[in-house]
Amino acid sequence: MKKVVRAKLHGITITGADLNYHGSITLDPEVCEQAGIFPMEFVEIWNKQSGARLTTYVIYGERGSRCCILNGAAARTSQRGDELIICAAEYVATNELYDLKPVVLTFTPDNRIEEVMRYEVYRSDEHDFNFRIVREERPNGPERLVQSVDIDALSADLRARGLDDHAIADILSCHLPAQRV
Repeated sequence: MKKVVRAKLHGITITGADLNYHGSITLDPEVCEQAGIFPMEFVEIWNKQSGARLTTYVIYGERGSRCCILNGAAARTSQRGDELIICAAEYVATNELYDLKPVVLTFTPDNRIEEVMRYEVYRSDEHDFNFRIVREERPNGPERLVQSVDIDALSADLRARGLDDHAIADILSCHLPAQRV
């Protein structure tokens, strides 16, 4: 059995911290339901700003509140406004990887769902295990706010990291406004 990602909230912003509450993380049930994260489920939490890593369990907060509140000892690891990656895991047999399609949600700074994706493991003629990200929807529309980006410099950096031109074009098409790449 292997421990693998089952659901992920990527870039959700901390809205509060309550040191005097029983330890856990309080999340909006609407977000949890869309990701498939259950109350009382243990999750891994990684703080993008501080690098802090912890494990705690989920409790549901007020529906529609877009809350993300660290409670108890976890409240000492982060600050309001920090972005977190929250990951729920599952144990599966290796051959079950092909059937698992974990939900990955990304967020705007006010914790609205920005994008819904799924991770997929698939078999090809070349390799038994390949990985891809399948984008399902952008609930807030296809456009993202993008600061000025030097596409040539970004492409060169991605190429230096081993990506081919097809992969670079795919990344740029998903993250930049429509333009020739």
